[in-house]
Parts: sequence; structure tokens; C-alpha cells
Amino acid sequence: MRDRSLIYLGLLVFLAAVTIPFTYNLTASGSGSMPDLELPENETQCVESTEFMRSSHMQLLVDWREDQVRENIRTYTSSDGRTFDVGLTNTCLKQCHARKEDFCDRCHDYAGVEEPYCWECHIDPEQIQWSGQ
Repeated sequence: MRDRSLIYLGLLVFLAAVTIPFTYNLTASGSGSMPDLELPENETQCVESTEFMRSSHMQLLVDWREDQVRENIRTYTSSDGRTFDVGLTNTCLKQCHARKEDFCDRCHDYAGVEEPYCWECHIDPEQIQWSGQ
């Protein structure tokens, strides 16, 4: 019975270790609440459903890249039958989400995602400075 205090201490350490991930997720992360992202005036949803885009948009972009570069597939048909031109710059950033910092960066900051490698090849349309020629 003299080990009772050690048992309680062990249980306390165990419970603390088990609850650390939950506590961390509640107290850490970006700006607190999920960013409120606006759709373009003429659209009611993105290329796919919100749930799909939250979980799989990067895979969709990778598939688009592979289809376009390797298979010469230039259009994408969404699950609801709508068709889109394949491409980050001409579809996503030109038609729907014109400002990278108001859309891409807000979500990535909230989720704690590092800058994706999209910008190694693509140029943010806001950063292009035309020479007028």
C-alpha cells in the first residue's frame, strides 16, 4: 500500500501524455477559426464539393498536371458534369480565386501548411508586371 502515491503519479503522467495531442490541437493552429472563403459572384461551388476540395485539392492539381503534361488532356469534368479547363493559373486563379493571398495563403496559414511547390512553376497573377509591350 505504500506504492499508492506512485500509482497515482503514474496514472497522472499517463493521462497527461494521452491528452497532449488533444490539448495541443485546441490551443495551437493558425488564426483560430476557419477562414471564410468567398466564391466568385457567378459560382455556387468550386470545381468539386467543398469537402472534396478541403481534403483533396492538392491531389486534384497533381492529377491535372499529369493529365495535361503527359496525356494532353486539357479539360476536366467534375462529378456533377461541369467541364473546366485544366490548370491552376487559368482556371483556379483566373476565374475563381484571383488573389492568392486572399484564398490560397489564408487556408494554408490556417492549416499550418508550408508554401506548396505550385509556385516553383506557376506565377501568382498579382505578381506579374506587364511592360506594356
